Amino acid sequence: MSHARNGLDESRLTHLVGYAASRASIELKKTFQKHLGPLDLKAVEFSILVLVASNERVNQRQLCEALDVSAPNMAITLDRMVERGWVARVRSTEDRRAQLIHLTALGQKLVRRAEKIAAGMEREAIGVLSATEQLLLIELLLKVARGKTARHR
Repeated sequence: MSHARNGLDESRLTHLVGYAASRASIELKKTFQKHLGPLDLKAVEFSILVLVASNERVNQRQLCEALDVSAPNMAITLDRMVERGWVARVRSTEDRRAQLIHLTALGQKLVRRAEKIAAGMEREAIGVLSATEQLLLIELLLKVARGKTARHR
């Protein structure tokens, strides 16, 4: 396998998982922007929409933990999403201090549209892999993301 791109020898980097993952991430981000960019939707916003759509009772703290986003940054992102009319903060009936995040009708429409696009958008980036390789790649990346808790399974 050649380790040269744009005339540069990358052989001293390509054995590093982090380098390979970063290069793949760059390509996937380009693909995301090409397909979902026209919806004026950022990757973190897409993830929030899908998580809120998939979890009836979700709060800001849970979203922060799931996406590894700081509370201040999540608040700013959610403020933007509220302003755009995609989500609403609703006071919890069980814990008056907590606010749950709900999709608005516009948010529900947007997440359905975005998920349809997302279902096929990665094909061009990972189409070089067989279906089995794609599933294995996802499994291995998620195992790395889970860290120590995934060891030796």
